[in-house]
Amino acid sequence: MKKRILATLLSVTMAASLMACGSESTNESAGDTETATETEAEVSEDTTESETEATEEASTEETESAEDTEAATDEEPITLRMAWWGSQDRHDKTIAAIELYESLHPNITFEYEYYSFDDYFTKLKTLVASDEVWDVFQLGGNFPMYLDKIHPLDEYIESGIVDVSKISEANLKTTQQTDGTQLGLTNGINTYGIAYDPAMFEEAGVELPTDTWTWDDYQAAADTIHEKLDIFGSSTFLTSDFIAGCSTYIGQQGELGQYGFFNLDLTGMGFDDPQMLTKFIQMRADMINNGSYPDAGASAEVTNIENDFLVTGEAAMTWVAVNQFPTIYDVCAEQGRTLALAPVPRVTEDGNSGAMIQSSQMLCVSEDSEAKEAAAAFISWFENDIDCNNILQAERGIPANEDVRAALKESATDGQQIMYDFVDYISSLPTPEEINVLSPDGQDQVQDNYLNYIQQVVSGEITAEEAAEKTYSDAEAIFE
Repeated sequence: MKKRILATLLSVTMAASLMACGSESTNESAGDTETATETEAEVSEDTTESETEATEEASTEETESAEDTEAATDEEPITLRMAWWGSQDRHDKTIAAIELYESLHPNITFEYEYYSFDDYFTKLKTLVASDEVWDVFQLGGNFPMYLDKIHPLDEYIESGIVDVSKISEANLKTTQQTDGTQLGLTNGINTYGIAYDPAMFEEAGVELPTDTWTWDDYQAAADTIHEKLDIFGSSTFLTSDFIAGCSTYIGQQGELGQYGFFNLDLTGMGFDDPQMLTKFIQMRADMINNGSYPDAGASAEVTNIENDFLVTGEAAMTWVAVNQFPTIYDVCAEQGRTLALAPVPRVTEDGNSGAMIQSSQMLCVSEDSEAKEAAAAFISWFENDIDCNNILQAERGIPANEDVRAALKESATDGQQIMYDFVDYISSLPTPEEINVLSPDGQDQVQDNYLNYIQQVVSGEITAEEAAEKTYSDAEAIFE
């Protein structure tokens, strides 16, 4: 903890000495004596005025000094606990940003923790049970299950503690409840894509992905790359296989906006036929059996994006949230490799892209916090301050604040520029008039079951059709 102590030392020293010389009593000397007396009086008067002014000035400075000292010492020490998940690059940048904030606010000290994705939520669930959730904590699309632990920002936005003047209404909505309650501020505007190594595609004689490539193209490319290069054609999608195979895949079918995995009100399913899931599940099981996609054991070896099989050279492509792309681009550049970024494959070449801009994750104030206002002020700074975001470098996603975006684009690295251009492209694609960025409570279990069902299809325990029925039933049961 750093403390500021203001001290003012004021020393005022004044001396006046007047001397009169006696002489013979003549008109001339009398005149001189009169003049001297008048001068003495004038000097004495001036001295009195100077002394008075000096005394008043000293009093004023002492008062101001006392007020400054009181203001400084009135800033009570505050400790804020904060936690997040992510790669080592995210950890390093976030810690540097925290240290900058502490230097600007000497009464604020942070106690921070960082984890892998799975370990973060294991810890969070423990803290939820004991009512000790960190003051500032990070949440993604599964935040509905933690709503009781989120203190909304609306009161702080109204008071001006949280500044949203440079964040568009559309971007604010990415972290709002359907009733408009502002749960947090987005850490970055984000979307999904497929990062790939063009040299590996070319070595295997496979055409590069296009803006309208399909899931059939994706599978054929992965299978051929595995056959030719003896590596995985595609790295694991990890938990995002649910996003790809359920949320995105269902939304890509039918007319634009016709289907969603869940309905807009989160009161039920957004499609009626479970067999709409079957083809993707069968594709994934076939790729695992072919060796072009990691099985469950191999997938468990990938703990973060930095040791993804694409990064280690053991796969030709992988699914990414595009805020992760600059990190892996830089790592691969150090190996002499150049990565590229393609849109998520479609069901049909002329079908819906299924892509949309959304929040990567958000920072929230904990309902358990005893320093909610200080936590809210930090979140506002984290999202809006240009110096802070020059440290963060859009690692969590493209900043929602328009001034911050403009500043970062001026000094973007090659990987970051690809990210910015990609998000601009996805933003230009047709999107449904209404979307729901929320996830219902219970989705985590549906996701885990879905991944297990795929492994059961791989082993022949169930068929892809049965896996689709089971996944649909699990999701439907959330609303019963």
